[in-house]
Amino acid sequence: MIPASDRKLAIKLIDEAIASGAKQYKACAELNIHERTYTRWKNPTTPLEDQRPLTIRPEPHNKIAPEVHQEIMTVSNSDHYKGLSPHQIVPKLLDEEERYIASESTMYRVLREADMIHHRGRTKSPERRKASTHKATGPNQVWMWDITWLPGAVKGFYFYLYLILDLYSRKIVGWEIWPEESSENASVLVKKTVLSEGCSVRSEPLVLHSDNGSPMKGASLLETLNKLGITSSKSRPRVSNDNPYAESVFRTCKYRPDYPYKGFETIEGAREWVLKFVRYYNHEHRHSGINHLTPIQRHNGLEDQILSKRTAIYKAMKQKYPERWSRNIRDWSLDKTVWLNPSSDEENVQLTEAK
Repeated sequence: MIPASDRKLAIKLIDEAIASGAKQYKACAELNIHERTYTRWKNPTTPLEDQRPLTIRPEPHNKIAPEVHQEIMTVSNSDHYKGLSPHQIVPKLLDEEERYIASESTMYRVLREADMIHHRGRTKSPERRKASTHKATGPNQVWMWDITWLPGAVKGFYFYLYLILDLYSRKIVGWEIWPEESSENASVLVKKTVLSEGCSVRSEPLVLHSDNGSPMKGASLLETLNKLGITSSKSRPRVSNDNPYAESVFRTCKYRPDYPYKGFETIEGAREWVLKFVRYYNHEHRHSGINHLTPIQRHNGLEDQILSKRTAIYKAMKQKYPERWSRNIRDWSLDKTVWLNPSSDEENVQLTEAK
């Protein structure tokens, strides 16, 4: 509702605009007011105050009587029913007492008006969990892992690709294929990856982020992570976006032109194909998330050298052909800090640093 003072001001501004030569509909549009509204406000017989709150409206014909209202409150607070919701109370009254007071929706409305719509039993109220937030300023600080299915030659039969991805460089640092999902297999892969990446002794803490699948929460894996000094991090339940980079690499994998959509004949064939894909992804794939570097270039710390060279070439070409650039050259810079599920405050800091 618009107060009378604001209506008077709007009329004054529109009148001034019209007196200065503006069209009435354009002046009204500037204030997001329809012409008919402006005309109604200017009508001397129309009160400027909004009349809607003052309107006397008839009571609904189906409004419950005060005694029914009181009966709902009495029953809902009785020892026999106080731990139940209206969806439980209504059928219980019908079955046990052959009694009908009101519908579930009416009972909910009455209880809501009395501020009694809470978790009245012992169940915990649902909590809004924040996403796990991590940052990496170099390789082998935050890893993300997940499992995807690779189809076999027989319908309904699958192999399972376990894959670990580095947050900072997007390099696939570890992978393996097994015929089943298990925490023991995941534990073996983590051990192999730590050895291959030389992370057994490290100055920075290492985080391993995953979703909430059973292999990710198994005792074997958790024990291995504890022994290796790796911090386990989990996505929120049923929120795949909390592990987006791992999901993304699986999409890249399965959208390759040579991906065998009819399935892999053997587990050896699946391993051979994934080995070729990992080599391509790490050494040839220009990743858009790291300004079209290959993951191995970022992982090995070559980004400054390569991106500086690209910038120099662009500057030289702009100097040679200035008519081909109406703006600045392409920005080949790259953030030194990479976030997994950043909060809004961290996103703002990242944008400020980029400027």
